[in-house]
Amino acid sequence: MHEHTHSHGTGTVLKWSLAVTVLFVLVEFAAGLEAHSLALLSDAGHNLTDAVALLLALFAFHFQSKPPDEVRTFGYHRAGVLAAFVNALALLLLSGFIFFESYRRLLDPPEVHTGIMLVVAVLGLLVNTGVMWGLHRDSAHDLNIRGAFLHMLGDALGSVAIIAGAITIRYTGWRHIDPILSILIAALIIWTAWTIVRESLNILLEGLPKGLKLSTVEQAMRRVEGVIGVHDLHIWSLGSSVHALSCHVRIEDVPPSESETILERLNRMLRDRFDIHHTTVQFEHTNCALPGSGCCLPH
Repeated sequence: MHEHTHSHGTGTVLKWSLAVTVLFVLVEFAAGLEAHSLALLSDAGHNLTDAVALLLALFAFHFQSKPPDEVRTFGYHRAGVLAAFVNALALLLLSGFIFFESYRRLLDPPEVHTGIMLVVAVLGLLVNTGVMWGLHRDSAHDLNIRGAFLHMLGDALGSVAIIAGAITIRYTGWRHIDPILSILIAALIIWTAWTIVRESLNILLEGLPKGLKLSTVEQAMRRVEGVIGVHDLHIWSLGSSVHALSCHVRIEDVPPSESETILERLNRMLRDRFDIHHTTVQFEHTNCALPGSGCCLPH
């Protein structure tokens, strides 16, 4: 019941966050055109990718909650990771466009309306901080939610920079600040996107889950009572927070009831210490001449 309530809460937060972000994108884009501010337009572009991130997170959240079926036997855990990867690539493309436009504006900076910049940037800071607060609970254990959370953090920092820039332009008249801010926002977008690309690619390529070391897991398994050796060990992520393991474990030639006890000890240790819940363990007895071949020949 608690998990169902938690999931329902996450879905509601994502829907509200998406609605507020889309509304703010429209306001900021119109204000950017009115104020002739590339910084506002760049930030609107970043906010638009945030809206896409939230939409993809909502889409992925819906699919991740779907149970496994005859085709997707592991369920839809990877949907969220794939969504995060696609969104991060879109962010990288957007930052390239902002760099190009900023360079053009540095050569001939237009007059900007600092009043509009200031009001919209303050509004943006409030919107992004509110959405971040809503997403914070789930950002620690879900890569896709964390991706959306990081976008919002980047936009909150971007809003702070625009506020500072608008005040500086108003009191110094130095118009180059607007395209310089745009370059900083684009750099922030790249930093945000690259983190998500790296983490999501690791999951899509079935790399070792973040924070785990293969040798550490193997040593912990070897220390479990009844285990003689471990080989052919594979650990990967089904989604951003769901990990799986498969391996061959060598034990003494014991009755089935005793091997069941060893298996239970292994699974409990992997679950409690490494948060690995999906395990496939194949036992091999010490009288097997060819490990991994399935034989049971005596020495």
